[in-house]
Amino acid sequence: MRGMTAIVPATSASSPADALAPWGMMAAIDLHDCERPRLADAATIRRFVPAVIDAIGMRAHGPLMIERFGEGELEGWSAMQFIETSSLTIHADEFSGRCYVDVFSCKPFDPDVAAAIAEESFGGRATLTVLHR
Repeated sequence: MRGMTAIVPATSASSPADALAPWGMMAAIDLHDCERPRLADAATIRRFVPAVIDAIGMRAHGPLMIERFGEGELEGWSAMQFIETSSLTIHADEFSGRCYVDVFSCKPFDPDVAAAIAEESFGGRATLTVLHR
C-alpha cells in the first residue's frame, strides 16, 4: 500500500498580496522492495518512461538520457527525460531493491497515477511525497 505526504510551501511574504502561487508540483516516488532484475534492466526503464509520461498527460521533449555508472553497490541505472513542462528522473538501486522517481511539472498531473505506473513497472511499494513549489 502506498503512503503519501503532501508538503505545501511556507509563505514568507509580508502580505497575502505578495505571496506567489506555487509554480509547479514535484512528485517524489520512493519505491522499496522492487524486483531487482527489473531495476537492472535498461529496457524496463525505457518502457517505463513513455508509459508514465503518457499516463500523466505529458509529452517528452528530446531523447531519453539513460546511463549505467558507479562502482560496486553504487552502480546502477539513472535516467532523465525532459518533458515539455519540466522533467522526469529515475535512479535505480538494484542492489537494495530501491528505485527513486521524481516528476516535476508546472502543468498539473495526478501523482498517484505516476506512482501506480512506477509500482507496476518495477514492483515494490511506493511512498509518494508531493511538493508544491
